[in-house]
Amino acid sequence: MSMQQTNSDRENDAASTSLCWVAVASADHVARGLNGEFMQVCHGKQGPLKRVKPDDLVVYYSPTFTYQKKDTCQSFTALGRVISSEPYQVVMSDDFMPYRYDVAWLRQQYCPIRPLLQTLSFTRDNPRWGYQFR
Repeated sequence: MSMQQTNSDRENDAASTSLCWVAVASADHVARGLNGEFMQVCHGKQGPLKRVKPDDLVVYYSPTFTYQKKDTCQSFTALGRVISSEPYQVVMSDDFMPYRYDVAWLRQQYCPIRPLLQTLSFTRDNPRWGYQFR
């Protein structure tokens, strides 16, 4: 095999490699996505979803159990694989039309983040680790 073929193969592998995204939402909102087999982020904005591709993994981190309440959850609450090819828009009301991706959810389980803080590259040695999720 020539070096040129090897480099080409590496480029193709890199282009097709799935990524893993961390999304943030309250556990009650994550449950809606699990039930409807979808994900949405940033109150339904399309922009952040444009970076996500089919076969990418998404894990949800839930700082709270309930949206706009201070009932601390601080857990990863869902893991899934993106299955739709493009984000699509849904009409929830006259003034709220969020963008979503379809997701095949692999697991729903509460996994507290605190025991993992020194293990995860984006929280290790960071006393303000929660800020990473904003």
